[in-house]
Parts: sequence; C-alpha cells; structure tokens
Amino acid sequence: MLRLLNSIIGCVMLLYPLAVYFGIQTLEPWEISAALLAILLVRLCLFPADKQWSRALVGVGVLYCVFAVWHNSELSLRFYPVWVNICLFLLFVISLAYPPPAIERLARLQHPNLSSQGVRYTRKVTYIWCGFFIINASIAAGTALWANFFWWSLYNGFIAYLLIGLLMGIEYLVRIRLLAHES
Repeated sequence: MLRLLNSIIGCVMLLYPLAVYFGIQTLEPWEISAALLAILLVRLCLFPADKQWSRALVGVGVLYCVFAVWHNSELSLRFYPVWVNICLFLLFVISLAYPPPAIERLARLQHPNLSSQGVRYTRKVTYIWCGFFIINASIAAGTALWANFFWWSLYNGFIAYLLIGLLMGIEYLVRIRLLAHES
C-alpha cells in the first residue's frame, strides 16, 4: 500500500507544471504552494526511513514551498522545476565527489560486478547528467522569467520529461551494448 501511495505522490509531483497551469486560473499562488507543501510533508512523514538523499530533496522542496506560500506569487510557483534541477545537479556532483557516482549505483542494480571499464563509463555518464541538469535548470529559469504559463507548462511539464527520457534511453542502450559481456 505504501508503495502505491509513493507512486501516486511521484506522479502528482511530475504533474506539478500542469497543476500550476490549470490551478492558477482559479486558485491563489499560495494555495497551490500549500497543496504541494502538504504532498511533500505526507511524503516525508510516510517514508522517514527513505534514503538520506531522498529526504534531503524532499526537505529542500518543503523549504521552497514554505517560501512560495509566504511569497504568494506566480513567479515563485514557476521556479520549483529550477530548484528540482539544481538539487539533482548537486546530488549527482556530490556523488562524483563521494563515490560511487549516481549512474554507477543504478548500473550496479543490473550489473553488480561492474568492471573498471563500466565504472569509468558510468562516471562519464554522471558528468553528462550534471550538464543536462544545469542546462535544464537554465531553460526552466528562462521559461519562468520570460515565457507565458502555456510555454512554461509545456516545457517543464512535457518537453523536459521527453528530454530526460531520451537521455535515459540513449544512455541505457549504450550501457547495454558496452556492458553486455559483464552480465
């Protein structure tokens, strides 16, 4: 049951840009921020034993939502995807400084005995993801500052996810090909 609830919360978080797009037409910005804050607090309370990095990301989200409720502006709503990308960038950078890198951890789920070649590859891919998160945060910030709600929602609620999926798919196919002999 908790897994299902965690999945539902994850889906709701993915739909955040669309919720803002439709919600801003009838709700005040603080109300949307408060709803996101409630969802994040439920996540934090129901999964207190979750990984430290996950709790840290949710904690940053909670702090941001408190700020957004207090600030009560449309602009504060738009910057949530920017902060998510910055936090993911920091998570991946920290994993490079304190190995194993994030992508190596994911690769080891499928290839527990990763070779030195695989370790080097996953480190490089972690750098690629760091670059992606910086670029994505920059585009998200640009749409937050200069685009209307439609374009902001389209990029942050659809195009960014397509780009993430594309990068994940390409990386996964390359990893399968490169590490096929290790399974």
